[in-house]
Amino acid sequence: MTEISIDPTLGPVLARTGDERAVLESFLDFHRSVVLRKVRGLSDVDAARRLVPSATTLAGLLRHLALVERNWFPCLLAPGPGDVYLTSEEDAATSFVLAPGDTVEHLAAGYEQACARSREVAARFDLDHVVPHPQLGEVSLRWILVHMIEETARHAGQADILRELTDGRTGTL
Repeated sequence: MTEISIDPTLGPVLARTGDERAVLESFLDFHRSVVLRKVRGLSDVDAARRLVPSATTLAGLLRHLALVERNWFPCLLAPGPGDVYLTSEEDAATSFVLAPGDTVEHLAAGYEQACARSREVAARFDLDHVVPHPQLGEVSLRWILVHMIEETARHAGQADILRELTDGRTGTL
């Protein structure tokens, strides 16, 4: 039997004996980085190519996940003037639609900025911090982090498949 080597520098591996927050944040950051790696090196045309019946594209996933980050962290935990928490199916569907001029570089930078802002906002609160949610009643930061791990990991899996369909590149990393 061949032994599988695990990269000891991966966030979730480094946090394997950390506290709850370190574990949650490292898994979320890991999945965020997987999504970004899946689009690196692609042309704008390839990243925008529809390969499945839905509107899901690699570029669209970046756009959608940036909106999701803004929605769950700044808009919900620390809303500013004009921030509106988006809840409709239409909002979710249109978040995948690319705008003229959307490039992989622009979308990846926007996603990275949204993630950085999410980290900044989340760092101000304890895991038990609870905020009102327009559909769920109340949610804690802990719940938001777990939800965002699920959301980001699901889309990282889609990105993995779309990347393989685009140029044959496979692998988690």
